[in-house]
Amino acid sequence: MARNDPSRDHEPQTTSRRDFLGATGRAAVGAALAGVAIPRVHAAEDNTIRLALIGCGSRGNGAVGDAVASPNGPVKVFAMADLREDRLASSHKVLSKEFGPSIDVPPDRRFVGFDAYRKAIDCLRPGDVAMLTGFAAWRPMQLEYAVERGVNVFMEKSFACDPPGARRVIRAGEAAEKKNLKIAAGLMCRHSRARQELIRRIRDGELGEILLVRASRMEPVGPLGPKDSNDSELAWQIRNHFRFLWVSGGLFSEMTIHQIDEVCWIKDALPVAAHGIGGRAPDNTDPAQNLDSYSIEYTFADGTKATVAARYLANCHNEFDTFVHGARCAAQFSGAVHAGTVHTYKDQRIARDNVAWRAAKEPTSPWRAEWDSLLAAIRDDRPHNEARRAALSNLAAIMGRAAVHSGKIVTWDEVMASEFRFCPELDAMTAQTPPPLTPDAHGRYPVPSPGKWSEC
Repeated sequence: MARNDPSRDHEPQTTSRRDFLGATGRAAVGAALAGVAIPRVHAAEDNTIRLALIGCGSRGNGAVGDAVASPNGPVKVFAMADLREDRLASSHKVLSKEFGPSIDVPPDRRFVGFDAYRKAIDCLRPGDVAMLTGFAAWRPMQLEYAVERGVNVFMEKSFACDPPGARRVIRAGEAAEKKNLKIAAGLMCRHSRARQELIRRIRDGELGEILLVRASRMEPVGPLGPKDSNDSELAWQIRNHFRFLWVSGGLFSEMTIHQIDEVCWIKDALPVAAHGIGGRAPDNTDPAQNLDSYSIEYTFADGTKATVAARYLANCHNEFDTFVHGARCAAQFSGAVHAGTVHTYKDQRIARDNVAWRAAKEPTSPWRAEWDSLLAAIRDDRPHNEARRAALSNLAAIMGRAAVHSGKIVTWDEVMASEFRFCPELDAMTAQTPPPLTPDAHGRYPVPSPGKWSEC
């Protein structure tokens, strides 16, 4: 199953993330579970944790592979939900072939439509997990319902498209904490052992005072293709969610949230302001909403800076990494496709022959590690709630995007107070709801224009 075409509900090419077919297939699952003594999680006769897969695209399928492979199982997919029947059917077929009895979803537990998430969550018991792996626009609403129903949550990034949505995630996380529910958020690099070791070294002063963090995510992403005549306008925009700000937050917020989360982790702080520039190539004919490039400078309360750059054009220099510069030396914090490429340098020179310390190879991927942590927390009834941290990193991404789109300096206080929403009718949306955007006579959708556009 291809996982690298944004026009087919997948991430850009270099972000294939979990090649779950084969990588976490039946052989790997059997090896992972062999000889493992599993404590009971339910008072009933079955200690299997049930999963409701809500959003059956590549991210959801990959997350299922990571969950099934965890030694802290057993788990099984017990319900599935999606906005599109064809995507749900394809997902069920592929997952059933790959994971066999771990996919226990008969037709009466497969749900389609805007309210399908409720029906899937209602199939779960306390101690089970709602997997929110669909579109960011509906993440806050789905999280709220899962918490209301008293089930644990795994939610993929990003978590909201606009400031009010991110604040809903924070409030839902607070409600979950009161109920002792576990929430895992898909910023998986926080579970990377190599990065955790470098963070320890940074906190111990090995690099000296942190003066600058710089992150890049430059990779080619093609334009929006011609509209499928079988889709309504609303369905077309949702199908191509990376291309529309109201569905996903756009490519920058949706993808670069990982790099921004790393920046905040390294600084152990949130930025107080952001400004940046971005634009489109002169020959760009993409009818969708994304810019071709983003360059943002974040300022922290201590005056230090972090830079985050993104570019989506072909035939250009590509880069996917995060570096940190301290008063004593520099370090690499992250590598291509979120690889645990982690080491310190003898000084500020970024070169292979200048490495002072290199992190050991990680025993498992960070995507698997985040599931190991969540399932262990459920089994052992330990606190595990990443909602607030995830939402705050999401707000930092939204702040940077708003600064580029508006051409203005945007502060943290402005973002936290903002009531701007891309789609106020989102919670009540049905298949018959008019789309919040309409194309012009040339089939093009509104594109952010600095000096005229506002998102805060």
